[in-house]
Amino acid sequence: MQSKFARTLRAVRVLRGLSQEQFDTVSSRTYLSAMERGLKIPTLGKIEELASVMNVHPATLIALSYCDELNEAAFRDLWERVALEGAELLAAREAQR
Repeated sequence: MQSKFARTLRAVRVLRGLSQEQFDTVSSRTYLSAMERGLKIPTLGKIEELASVMNVHPATLIALSYCDELNEAAFRDLWERVALEGAELLAAREAQR
């Protein structure tokens, strides 16, 4: 999982046309580089900060990390599963009330 998040973080940063230096308000270039190489694992709070710089939702970074391949079909399949599971869990919660 660590290497998949690293791959995703770097891919989204590059696709957004951002340099590592542009994350200086939320992370050092050294730490960002370590995350992109899979040497460091960010906290959820750090993922939120990184996503903010890239102008994406933190869940997008996490979801893309769980895709076997970085392509639209894999992302849609995963997101459909997440939506169904979320709906089931929320319905079960409501039924308990």
